[in-house]
Amino acid sequence: MSKNNSTRFVSRLTRDTLALILAGGRGSRLKQLTNWRAKPAVPFGGKFRIIDFPLSNCVNSGIRRVGILTQYKAHSLIRHIQQGWGFMRGELGEFVELLPASQRTAQGWYAGTADAVYQNIDILRNHGAEYVLILAGDHIYKMDYGDMLAEHVAQNADMTIGCIEVPLDQAKAFGVMSVDVNRRIVAFNEKPENPQPVPGRDDVALASMGIYIFNAGFLYEQLIKDADSSKSSHDFGHDIIPSLIKNYKVVAFPYKDVQGNDPGYWRDVGTIDAFWSANLELIGVTPELNLYDDEWPIWTHQAQLPPAKFVFDDDDRRGMAVDSMVSGGCIISGSTVRHSVLFSNVQVHSFSVVEDCVVLPDVTINRHCRLKKVVIDKGCVIPEGTVIGEDPATDAKRFEVSPSGVVLVTPEMLGQSYRYVR
Repeated sequence: MSKNNSTRFVSRLTRDTLALILAGGRGSRLKQLTNWRAKPAVPFGGKFRIIDFPLSNCVNSGIRRVGILTQYKAHSLIRHIQQGWGFMRGELGEFVELLPASQRTAQGWYAGTADAVYQNIDILRNHGAEYVLILAGDHIYKMDYGDMLAEHVAQNADMTIGCIEVPLDQAKAFGVMSVDVNRRIVAFNEKPENPQPVPGRDDVALASMGIYIFNAGFLYEQLIKDADSSKSSHDFGHDIIPSLIKNYKVVAFPYKDVQGNDPGYWRDVGTIDAFWSANLELIGVTPELNLYDDEWPIWTHQAQLPPAKFVFDDDDRRGMAVDSMVSGGCIISGSTVRHSVLFSNVQVHSFSVVEDCVVLPDVTINRHCRLKKVVIDKGCVIPEGTVIGEDPATDAKRFEVSPSGVVLVTPEMLGQSYRYVR
């Protein structure tokens, strides 16, 4: 059933759906970027945070009952949700609520993704949803979950898993599945050492996106069963899904973005290289991820800031930015910014050059600096005359250098204490 012919059907389904966003992970492959914040709270795209993307997908899909499961260093994530996502109307049954690990069962901390949901099962039941949509809180994409819900119902499935083809050499980081001609999943392996390619192809595998739809009653039954198993690691990918595929109907839903592209834009920004690359992709003339889409906006919290400003126009001291994204509150004073993303409240002082950089909020770059291929964490003050990105051996003595040569700089690496909420 096409989206155009099923608007009312999809709307009813989304109204009867509760979304849960798993946002408790650290994301250790992002190195020091997640020393003080959970991965979903990492800034992305000039003014957003990663979790804004699945949250915006929910709201834009018509799913307005959302729980966010938090655990690792959640303060900045909680603060962001409180400041930016309080516009839901409680009197209409809408909410974005935080579900931190709170020792609701004997386990204490969330032991795995399935355990995180199980520990809140009493809360979930009270909401009375017919379907439960479970999402990872750390991926960048735009998706109408209503289409997936409609397919879940049409297939009479017990569980539906969003999937996407990924290069075979990257598939070991995902749950890899095999499907029959009706897209029913017949095999599932979480992060296999030797992923199986898609039949007829030797270069791609079919990977789980961490997007699951369950019939609510069925989910609760399976969570209770899993919680009673002493042999389980209480994880959806390792335990729940493999236990279901033989006896229940578990189907795969091929991902399409909101423009109908198959496959659509989807990024796991789980490494410094991936984070840097995904941010700089946004600078392109027609990037795959369109942040200027009025029909599918990305919602977020943003401070009330003045416009970006560029000052001085002398031959040796010109404030300018080329092929870049520059957010509110930024001041480019007599310096050149080229092919870079500047988040809010970044100040670049005179005679500096910033190229191929991702500069997070509240950063000050002092005079006579040369920075190339650098990710600068929130709140850094770059000393006058600093050169980063020209000598990898020298950079590695002070900073984190990625396999592709991206340099990560944090306040601690500069001997500074961060003075803002992260």
